[in-house]
Amino acid sequence: MSGLTTISFSCLLGAAVAALVFPGVPGAQPTYGIAMYGKPELPEGFEALPYVNPDPPKGGKVVFGESGGFDSLNPYILKGRAPWGIRSYVVEPLMGRNWNEPFSLYGLLAESIEVGPNREWVEFTLRQEARFSDGSPVTVEDVLWSFETLGTGGHPRYRNSWKKIASAEQTGPHSVRFTFNTVDRELPLIMGLRPVLRKADWEGRDFAESSLDLLTGSGPYVIDDFEAGRFISFRRNPDYWGRDLGFNRGRHNFDEIRYEYFGDGDVLFEAFKAGETSTFREWNAGKWDTAYDFPRAVSGAITKSEIPHQRPSGMRGFVFNTRKPKFKDWRVRDALIHAFNFEFINRTINGGGLPRITSYFSNSILGMVDGPAEGRVRELLAPYESELYPGALEGYSLPVSDGGERNRSNLRKATRLFEEAGWRVVDGVLRDSDGTAFEIEFLVNSGSTEAEAILNIFSDALSRLGIATKIALVDSAQNKERMNNYDFEITPYRRGLSLSPGNEQWLYWGSDGVETPGTRNYMGMNSPAAEAMIEAILSARHRDEFIAATRALDRILTTGRYVIPTWHSPVSRLAHVSELKFPERLPIYGDWIGFLPEVWWFELD
Repeated sequence: MSGLTTISFSCLLGAAVAALVFPGVPGAQPTYGIAMYGKPELPEGFEALPYVNPDPPKGGKVVFGESGGFDSLNPYILKGRAPWGIRSYVVEPLMGRNWNEPFSLYGLLAESIEVGPNREWVEFTLRQEARFSDGSPVTVEDVLWSFETLGTGGHPRYRNSWKKIASAEQTGPHSVRFTFNTVDRELPLIMGLRPVLRKADWEGRDFAESSLDLLTGSGPYVIDDFEAGRFISFRRNPDYWGRDLGFNRGRHNFDEIRYEYFGDGDVLFEAFKAGETSTFREWNAGKWDTAYDFPRAVSGAITKSEIPHQRPSGMRGFVFNTRKPKFKDWRVRDALIHAFNFEFINRTINGGGLPRITSYFSNSILGMVDGPAEGRVRELLAPYESELYPGALEGYSLPVSDGGERNRSNLRKATRLFEEAGWRVVDGVLRDSDGTAFEIEFLVNSGSTEAEAILNIFSDALSRLGIATKIALVDSAQNKERMNNYDFEITPYRRGLSLSPGNEQWLYWGSDGVETPGTRNYMGMNSPAAEAMIEAILSARHRDEFIAATRALDRILTTGRYVIPTWHSPVSRLAHVSELKFPERLPIYGDWIGFLPEVWWFELD
């Protein structure tokens, strides 16, 4: 290990200095949980999470369908494609999240958490009973090795946080402390959510290289069987060390969780209809109303469940790659947003039943408010006025069509915007001053049949503006490779956002992602204003300041015109075999991480 992980006297000295510097602040105390703001809602020693059935039947299996495939069992690196279930069921973090609070954590591998007066450090104490599935104990050495390895050689999503670690050291037989070099009040929680891997698994292996070698996790499931690209099965571990924790009561109820992989979304739906899979998440509101008349659904073997939620809409649509010169001008992006006839497309695809996404955090208290920026939001934005796009301060709303197919008014506006940006139609082709034609390639995963249908309609509208288009259908491996390297012009985009945005915002919108491969800054954003708002979110000590900073960030993102927004739904639509049950009380995040299959169970009627 590097010098970051050595035990040193400096830790004790630092604590003494902190006590002198902050004499009016009570000394830090270990506690069972932590909230981003205020205190955790659940009391110490709680019996179960509020949205679980505390005593469900155990047994049975659930089979999920996925499009694409996988060629790796290491989900913590950039290379390869690994099943999501490894991160969810096999490997555990130090603390677990209650999805009925915006952002609160409770002890899992760690029995307690302790933070400095200003959250300038965090210390975790491991549960002595915590074990990996082979029976070996989870140690401080495993924690230190995991965090440093992920931060230096893992996926880019782990690196930004690791850069903020000044030291990492063992402070007792079962305790570890991380001291930070920057102000970031979310970092203690981020550290609590980092996965803990078994160091011994990687002796003689290169962590950064993709492989199909099994991981030894501490979680409730182990990998039982798999065939790369075809299926993977997770078996519930009867000796799981944490099965009796209040945090886990009522969770992890299936004996087997299995994923079957199929070619595309249409094949996936047919497999569900035939009974090859247990569930199907329906994104298309029109199909939800019309396509579930097949025999198993009519007979009652299938149940249709709508799961409401209170989380932000996030962003869904088609993202521009502003690394490409033709998309750098906001007026070009605005023109294409005007050309996108949302009302007609929504009616064609969904029967008009889904509302449009109006901003990244819409549908929540964190979303930008209609009209001009006011109060604290305006104060936060004012220093960056010269770099903000039109509408950020004055107010902004998406164009609306009359619902007809032609969309004439918005296409005329699009033409004017193109002309202002230096593009004019010559002999029926949109060209710049050098005569170069404006052409677009849409990168689409071959399983995204809905995206292809939307883009076919959009392409017809673009042809009336003199723009030639091409839809490049690629398999999931090619799609991931091209997305990691930002090798696209416009592509379907979906970004889920939580009620407690934090460090992950750097990955989505931070300037490091303009050139660094593998971040989630697909649009190539490089905005000092956005980065200042992220800093304000992370340093906010009170919820009002946090909300203002998030609303300001929302204005910057939305008026940047980086995405052509489509629709969102305040409910998730889940079709499932009728033997699958879920609790009546739902988490505020609804059908989200930690819901299916974590709190579901199998029960014969």
